[in-house]
Amino acid sequence: MSKLYGLMVWVAVGFFVSGCELAPRTGSVIFYHVDGAGIAGWQMARMVIVGPDGELHWDRLPYLALYRGHAEDSLTPSSNAGATMHAYGAKALYRAFGTDRGGEPPITPSGHRRSIMQEAQARGVAVGVVNSGSVVEPGTACFLASVDGRENAEQIVAQLVSSGADVILAGGEEWYLQEGVHGRHGPGKRKDGRNLIEEATAAGYHVVYTRQDLSSLPDDVGKVLGIFARQDTFNDEAEEILREKGLPTYDPAVPTIAEMTSAALRFLAGRRFLLVVEEEGADNFGNCNNATGLLDALRRGDEGLGVALDFVDKNPDTLLVTCADSEAGNPDVIGLRGAKHEEEMLRSGRDLNGAPIDGAESESDDGVAKPFTSAPDKTGRSLEFVVTWGSRLDTAGAILVRAAGINADKVTGSLDNTALYPLFYETLFGEKPEADYD
Repeated sequence: MSKLYGLMVWVAVGFFVSGCELAPRTGSVIFYHVDGAGIAGWQMARMVIVGPDGELHWDRLPYLALYRGHAEDSLTPSSNAGATMHAYGAKALYRAFGTDRGGEPPITPSGHRRSIMQEAQARGVAVGVVNSGSVVEPGTACFLASVDGRENAEQIVAQLVSSGADVILAGGEEWYLQEGVHGRHGPGKRKDGRNLIEEATAAGYHVVYTRQDLSSLPDDVGKVLGIFARQDTFNDEAEEILREKGLPTYDPAVPTIAEMTSAALRFLAGRRFLLVVEEEGADNFGNCNNATGLLDALRRGDEGLGVALDFVDKNPDTLLVTCADSEAGNPDVIGLRGAKHEEEMLRSGRDLNGAPIDGAESESDDGVAKPFTSAPDKTGRSLEFVVTWGSRLDTAGAILVRAAGINADKVTGSLDNTALYPLFYETLFGEKPEADYD
């Protein structure tokens, strides 16, 4: 009898443990998109920020996969196509902005015509978007807006404001205000006569314009709309043009991507949430072939990743994923060692094959490029290098998906851009997306 009783207890415990193991795990998701940043860019950033033997925050994410980023009709996607594929888990045309071939939102792996962020909202999950560029940037906007093309800025911002997202932090004030109205950062450009700041306020948003405004908000403020620049928070032009105009790469008066990410997490913490963050400057400066600007953008992007990683360390039920959708400008590093051909390369501003190069100053007074200098390596040596450019466009590049936190172990091997949607879905809802077309 005692043996039978023991067997019954063992079976009961087995069923209990099995049930515990099968219980769905759910958590929050931070998708941190450093636009345009490939492996070469992160290598460059490591050399300058912590030295070639050091570790960036980017290096701390333990799981990684090779990113496969082609669009439906192009091996290199546009930013809007890439974001559409991230948000919907379906291949998209190069021109797509949250749309399919028919101009409707794509059908997702769960069978709905709504993005992962809209799906999250429908199921009671808090959502937010953060961008160092304009609010119309597709890397974040495609998660909440569907329009015929990215040039339809008025429609994009109107859809963002009406989306009810809990947090929206970015630039782009010009698209909130009608022509003839001067805002905190400059004149408006809307031609439909709408004032979306007034509409957002009426919808319950607390609107902030400065770093101090943002930091002074309490954690439980409710919905937040941050508008920190007329366009972008950076000046995306070539080094020579910025020097001529006396402009910095980034406006020092506005919140950094790290500060915006920290604020967004503060407002969303305590709830299950989906937060999409984009450091847009890495893409724009790469397309301008501005190596100094690219390094500034990557430094800021890495600082923001540090904020997100600290949150994951304290909240292990959070998935953090970072990647780009393409590589902007196809940069790479040429280490200098005093070889004879290097003097001519620095004087001409060209690699031996004719590719343009950038130094810390694109051209000094004597017409010779000044090399970048790395932070010290583990032996204390600082080494010199220049950056060579392959294009002014986005390229397929060499891009990694990196991840930490809950379900991060699913990021292995190679990962198609459409695979982010099911990963986010499973983390948020504890189940794999299954289409129900009945």
